[in-house]
Amino acid sequence: MENIRSDVRNVAIIAHVDHGKTTLVDQMLKQSGIFRENEQVQERVLDSNELERERGITILSKNTAVDYKGIKINIVDTPGHADFGGEVERVLKMVDGVLLLVDAFDGPMPQTRFVLKKALQMSLKPIVIVNKIDRPDARPMEVVDEVLDLFIELGADDDQLEFPLLYASSREGYAVYDLQDDRINLQPLFETIVNKVPAPKGDMEAPLQLLVSSVDYDDYVGRIAIGRIERGKIRSGQQVAVCRKDGSVLQAKVSRLYEFKGLKRIECLEAMLGDIVAVSGITDITIGETICDIENPEPLPFVDIDEPTITMTFSVNDSPFAGMEGTYVTSRHLRERLFKEAETNLSMRVEETDSPDAFKVSGRGELHLSILIETMRREGYEFQVSKPRVILKEIDGKICEPIEYLIIDVPEEYMGVVMEKLGARRAEMVNMYTLNDGHIRLEFKIPARGLIGYRSEFLTDTKGNGIINHIFYGYDVYKGEIESRQRGSLVAWETGEAVTYGLYNAQERGTLFIKPGTMVYEGMIVGENSRSEDIVVNVCKKKHVTNMRAAGSDEALRLSPPKIMSIEEALEFIADDELVEITPKSIRLRKRILDTEQRAKSRSKKASN
Repeated sequence: MENIRSDVRNVAIIAHVDHGKTTLVDQMLKQSGIFRENEQVQERVLDSNELERERGITILSKNTAVDYKGIKINIVDTPGHADFGGEVERVLKMVDGVLLLVDAFDGPMPQTRFVLKKALQMSLKPIVIVNKIDRPDARPMEVVDEVLDLFIELGADDDQLEFPLLYASSREGYAVYDLQDDRINLQPLFETIVNKVPAPKGDMEAPLQLLVSSVDYDDYVGRIAIGRIERGKIRSGQQVAVCRKDGSVLQAKVSRLYEFKGLKRIECLEAMLGDIVAVSGITDITIGETICDIENPEPLPFVDIDEPTITMTFSVNDSPFAGMEGTYVTSRHLRERLFKEAETNLSMRVEETDSPDAFKVSGRGELHLSILIETMRREGYEFQVSKPRVILKEIDGKICEPIEYLIIDVPEEYMGVVMEKLGARRAEMVNMYTLNDGHIRLEFKIPARGLIGYRSEFLTDTKGNGIINHIFYGYDVYKGEIESRQRGSLVAWETGEAVTYGLYNAQERGTLFIKPGTMVYEGMIVGENSRSEDIVVNVCKKKHVTNMRAAGSDEALRLSPPKIMSIEEALEFIADDELVEITPKSIRLRKRILDTEQRAKSRSKKASN
């Protein structure tokens, strides 16, 4: 017998990076009375992760809930970056509707296309919100047309094309049905969710089925499985069956049951069909498994997660400075941490290699992997990583590579240089049109490897005026060789402390990455050469001391400010024979073979072959 839970609505917020999702959730929480009158609440309260707050992006999807007129609205805030698409795909299994947030100036961007496509395929009810209508350059009416075109392009059915439409400002905390309406609060949004998002349906009296869509960890209660009850009821203390992905069935006990209220998890005794709950007490449960009635273990199908497209090698740090700055430095530490990440980070793969000290890690993009590197570094891990490489596949007997859909907004005067550079990287133009502020939007299909190292070049070419966004498009036939980095490295000749005199002589050769006083070792990369070959430089060289003084010789040597690399820039910069050394305090670039003579022998051996 089918029941309808009219007192619950489950909805996810999907949007491109920086279109205002998390800010909108802030306002929904405030206006639903979740916080006390005098409670101090920080901005973007759901971005609880330190890295999320720093970068201003959502990395992990999160659950929250508000009450509106006696109806509980479960809200899932999803990441807006394509590299965290695995997070988006699995949380969509928990909801019946999506709030599609689109910037009133930018319009639909690559990530909007990606998450909307997933939502439409799962037959979820979309509500479109044109956000940031208070921007001086807002163009809401054109953006609505662009959204409609996107729905048609993605094959939305007639019902989905009749989407409810709202105009809003997340920052100011209002939503309106029409641009002429009074801008007061978010009541129109709450009303639309209640009236348009379908209520959960299913059999309340049937045996339990709960699909695990997310996993959290607590130091006190251990692993916590988060998911939606698709059928029946669950009670605290209940004996349940867990249907594993490999087909096996385990018995377990629900030690504690939690529901969401605002930002808190509140312990409850019972939950039923349609509720999104957290369950503790089931060890080693993972995403995609089903918690069932012990008498009727029937697993639910889980969403297919898109495959990784980029791979790199994580290995134990073996530089001369190994173990000096990190807390966790052994292969055992590295292995445990990477395999633990793979359990909760669905679109990441970790594999053993021939060496016990190295692991192959594959992810959805450079940002996906660099966030993992940064997180591990902050936790005290020390390791080194190789240059990212794309994952090739054989399809119908042909070697195929991942293709990205690239959207670039640039002022007209930079269009020529962008097209020239992308042409060399095997990009194929798909679309081009003028925006209303003298900018041009260019759309390309480009091999994923053609984008490695391009972002920093793009910002230089456009003097910081360009905007670049891309998303995985699919696999296509291998496009041929792409010329890699044009410039060589400046490599340290000996171990010691870099001094101004040595750096002054080295900077004539190119751009430096270090400042005086930095400890270096033989084979460490200290800068970028202005030419294509590598050069060995002695940055530890001190000035020869004599008792003779020439006029003006003692004037201070002026050094240009060094280029300090972020993790993403370091990964983009390194060549195949180079590594990035990651420690809690430093990011160093180095050659695989540190010894200068050994490198020369290796080069001549390759040349003779």
